[in-house]
Amino acid sequence: MKLSHGFDALIIAWFAVFGCIQAVTLEVKDGDSTCIKAELSASFSITYNTLNSTRTATFSLPDSAAVDTGSSSCGTSGNLPWLVAVFGSGHALGLSFSTNGSLYTVANLSLQYNLSDSSIFPEANSSDVVTVVSASVGIWAPINTTYRCVSNTTFRVGEATVTFSDMRLEAYMPGNDLSPNESVCMADQGSTAAPPTTASTTTTAAPAPTPTPPGTPEQGTYSIKNSSGTVCLLAQMGLQLNVSYFSPSQNKTIQEIANLTPNLTSISGSCEASSATLVLTQEQTTTLSFTFTLNSTTNKYHLSGINLLANWSDMTAPFSASNTSLDYLRSTLGRSYMCNAEQTLVVVPTFSLNTFKLQVQPFGVTTNQFATAEECQMDQDQMLIPIIVGAALAGLVLIVLIAYLIGRKRSHAGYQTI
Repeated sequence: MKLSHGFDALIIAWFAVFGCIQAVTLEVKDGDSTCIKAELSASFSITYNTLNSTRTATFSLPDSAAVDTGSSSCGTSGNLPWLVAVFGSGHALGLSFSTNGSLYTVANLSLQYNLSDSSIFPEANSSDVVTVVSASVGIWAPINTTYRCVSNTTFRVGEATVTFSDMRLEAYMPGNDLSPNESVCMADQGSTAAPPTTASTTTTAAPAPTPTPPGTPEQGTYSIKNSSGTVCLLAQMGLQLNVSYFSPSQNKTIQEIANLTPNLTSISGSCEASSATLVLTQEQTTTLSFTFTLNSTTNKYHLSGINLLANWSDMTAPFSASNTSLDYLRSTLGRSYMCNAEQTLVVVPTFSLNTFKLQVQPFGVTTNQFATAEECQMDQDQMLIPIIVGAALAGLVLIVLIAYLIGRKRSHAGYQTI
């Protein structure tokens, strides 16, 4: 499998070098006004089944791709804006957007592919049209700002991967042209390079004070309802963000720990048959989203994706971190997952999430209350400690008692001899 992925990456790189992957321009309009515009190149790698084996199809978004005006929209009340590009024989690439008023983000990345297209999927054992969706892919920027990412950025969507390059896009546009203000993706930024320095002076700045750790975060209670108004996701947890970024005031990369405050946090999300999303936004500066995935074959679910968008005061640019290949908080359908102990969920090297007093149930909520909990290993270990200590003390008391009785018996036997 690793060899197959490496071969796919080699093909994509070869296409890029020799110009086979071409940039396309896509616009979504409302009358004469443009609300979404994207200039991008994209390539796809999709695993599919034949009668006797598994193959991987690799192809690119052609320059003939066009906006599907029936599926694309600028968004209406209750509906997200969508950019849907159709190409080939029944294939489509879709991006939906959401905003908290100061930032916009790609809420969903979708891919539709037609397995009956023999030019791309030769000898496929199915003729289905497959649609796969991934939430919270980490593409975002401030309002009135163009998102730019020249580097190859790959996202897993179901059994497929989508690789974007030479991307410039903007949603919720105030005009018809992309904004000259740009938000550059992390892949295009130097991870450790400090900004250029100016000529030094004789004044020595006092060292920045060491920030005080924020302490244990407050536990928040969050819920999502489906279209019929029924609660479909429940969560209780204290959340602490651990983020590394370059601080211009300290002229170095720092690690900042920040708590999410429940009464300053707004809640959104969605529930689908095999996926559920919880999005927490704090004061329009921090957006944290969770994606849960259900395996209908095993009836097991887990936390598969975490995405953080942060625009804090000491950041040179908005911070974005996303991972859609996680395997945390695993439990069984019809049960909740509980972990009172502190857990650290590593998302990417520059971002991890600490959880406290956590209980979640993203599927199978029936009475607006948590079902029976499956506890994490750390909680089980903590319950075993007093049992082990108690058993050890009981054993010690038993040993002392046996030694005492043996001593008495010997002493009594000695008196009889005398």
